[in-house]
Amino acid sequence: MIKPADVSTKRLISLAPDNWVKWVTQIPDIVAGEILNSEFQWISRESDVLIRVESPQYGKFLVLNELQLRYKPEMPRRMRAYTALAEEKYNLPTYPVLINILKASDAEIPTSYELNIAGLRAIQDYRVINLWEVDVNIAFAQPLPSLLPFVPILKGGDNESTIRDALRILRADEQLNQLETVLGFFATFVLDSAIVQQILRWDMALLEQSPWYQEIFSKGEARGEARGEARGEARGELRGRKEELYSGIELALEIKFGNQGLELMPIISQITDLQKLKAIQQAIKTVNTVNELQQVLSTNLT
Repeated sequence: MIKPADVSTKRLISLAPDNWVKWVTQIPDIVAGEILNSEFQWISRESDVLIRVESPQYGKFLVLNELQLRYKPEMPRRMRAYTALAEEKYNLPTYPVLINILKASDAEIPTSYELNIAGLRAIQDYRVINLWEVDVNIAFAQPLPSLLPFVPILKGGDNESTIRDALRILRADEQLNQLETVLGFFATFVLDSAIVQQILRWDMALLEQSPWYQEIFSKGEARGEARGEARGEARGELRGRKEELYSGIELALEIKFGNQGLELMPIISQITDLQKLKAIQQAIKTVNTVNELQQVLSTNLT
């Protein structure tokens, strides 16, 4: 039986902070110090991980690590804001890094924010790391234990053999074995659920205990509930509940399948039966591909 996992981003990076900051900055002689409080009172948002570092060449500065499940167009502006707030709070220069976990589209992801108003310019550069472009061997060779749970989505890691190798390392280390649920979660993006169950040797129901899994689908439910309550008052309880389900389904599709998943919303919006909508929302959690979900939809449309 696997243990409940503390798999926050801070927990992952704290496994080997020196190797992590060397990797994200590409500064070989950098040394990680304290992982700082990254909550900024001016905005209701907590940057993922802020680390105080030092190197002989650049002295003391901060490394701001922002992890996104999928890249969003507003991230350049946010990176500018987080960087400025970190520098203001700790009075240290900041090296910002945006790490995108899953590929959202083929569009190029910008590495800077630029704004020009009446000749006054605001410019913020930041490093972008797309995990699907990162060679899986880096996770094993550096070593970078923080990357081991992401092995299935790294370049060259989407195969059973490599995932088993990562699992073997996680299970052999008491400090790492709690990350098994994260590995299992990302393995479902590249392998059939039955194969994942076989590799990990535990029931897929345990996957739902993963904080990553809970975060993704609770966001959809929370956003749906908020919209449903607001619209339910004006349009009736039943209509509000439908709006809630539509919104939750839409966010879950976007996070798990990206734009390809969102293309199914016109079909889903034709379904008005609450039980069928609930069944679709649950199905998104377990299916592996959009094609599998389309089969679920065809059943519920009849």
